[in-house]
Amino acid sequence: MNEFKVYDIKTAPSDSRTDLEKIKHDHGNIPNVYAVMAESPQLLKAHVATRELFNKTTLSKQDRKIVLLAVSRELGSAYDMAVHSGAAEKHNVPAEVIEGVRSGSALKDKKLESLRSFTTHVVKKHGEVAETEVKTFLDAGYTRANVLEIVLAVGMVTWTSYTSQIAKIKLDHEFEPKVWKKAS
Repeated sequence: MNEFKVYDIKTAPSDSRTDLEKIKHDHGNIPNVYAVMAESPQLLKAHVATRELFNKTTLSKQDRKIVLLAVSRELGSAYDMAVHSGAAEKHNVPAEVIEGVRSGSALKDKKLESLRSFTTHVVKKHGEVAETEVKTFLDAGYTRANVLEIVLAVGMVTWTSYTSQIAKIKLDHEFEPKVWKKAS
């Protein structure tokens, strides 16, 4: 059995400790996915840096939360869906928008639906989206920078998604109310 260790600040490889301390400061604790990622200081550092960069993108806070949810859903990551659902709720993303993304349903708000749909296509098609899909996204009021910011989010969520799935990470207690299972 491939058992991955869940580290804390004291037991983590020394090169991961500073990042775990930063995560603990930012979150109030160390979510299990980061505690496992600590095994590879490079992965943990890359994720922390990418998350900081994604939070500085030109997408609004609400848009960023929707993107993270849409990527998590398409990757089939129950762990990430729970985490990002809770974060979206904390950042005042309307419940019907969160539930729409979680279920893969079209959103009533046309601009947000364009964001959800385009993000979904990027993941499903491994980046090979049609020019018409990009045009529809841009026509909804988004920018070419936003297209590339979605690519950044896909990479970031892929790291946590794959880590949680490979390591069979137990969902943190705080995220259990947002548990999610992809429909068959």
